[in-house]
Amino acid sequence: MKELRLRNLSSIEAGNEYLPEFREDFNRRFAVPARSTHDAHRPLRKTENLDLILTRQKTGLLSKNLTVQSNKIIYQIQSNRPNYALRNAQVTICENAKGELTILYKNKPLAYTTYKKLSHQAEAVDTKNINRVLATPKSPAPDHPWRSYGKHLNNRPMQEITSDGAD
Repeated sequence: MKELRLRNLSSIEAGNEYLPEFREDFNRRFAVPARSTHDAHRPLRKTENLDLILTRQKTGLLSKNLTVQSNKIIYQIQSNRPNYALRNAQVTICENAKGELTILYKNKPLAYTTYKKLSHQAEAVDTKNINRVLATPKSPAPDHPWRSYGKHLNNRPMQEITSDGAD
């Protein structure tokens, strides 16, 4: 961005025209030759699955009723084994970029169902943002009962008050 500003280039087209010149100058000044020309890549084994390798992974512990929690959702394992066999087993929960989940036990996928989605809870606010969060006014929803407070009083006819104070 600084180079573009110094050369008074402000459009995408002008930036794209300048790019080859910038790349050549940048590589001339900062490129470092590799220490070795050896290619360290290896072929993928038949047992390796890139769809599982390229996921966000975390470990979890199965409960007594074969449930595990991830992202505020509780999943229950469906198994033909006796229930006690998988109790307290450590599983790997893999979530891909699409949000699809795979639960692995000893690198083998387990069948599961969604048991329960937990309700939304208040999120913790770090100390750096607490003042900003507290300063932001929160108003109730348009259909909140607070908004209709007192409306029922306006629809009633006024009662006459007698001179003795009785209604």
